Amino acid sequence: MLTCIIRYQIDPTKTEAFRQYARNWGEAIPRNGADLIGYFAPHEGSATQAYGIYNIADLASYERYRARLAVDPLGQENYAFAQRERFILREERSFLKLASTPDVPTTGARK
Repeated sequence: MLTCIIRYQIDPTKTEAFRQYARNWGEAIPRNGADLIGYFAPHEGSATQAYGIYNIADLASYERYRARLAVDPLGQENYAFAQRERFILREERSFLKLASTPDVPTTGARK
């Protein structure tokens, strides 16, 4: 399982446009094959950092997901919305694998 973390630098005067973009992905991403954890908009601290986070099985699944998303009507509309409104200044994707396991007590576990 891979976790994709998208880090956005957004125009701080267009946070509401980013929130609409996030709501649209909230519909489109799950129906196209990824397990959406969520989109996160600025609240306190930096007014320019936002994130989108989802899980996908592997890179081959990611490629299939991206192909489906590119032809999804809401996906196409959302890409166009972002281009038209220009609220995203920069976008970076990182693919991470979980390196820890949940803290489950076992016999002899550390305290």
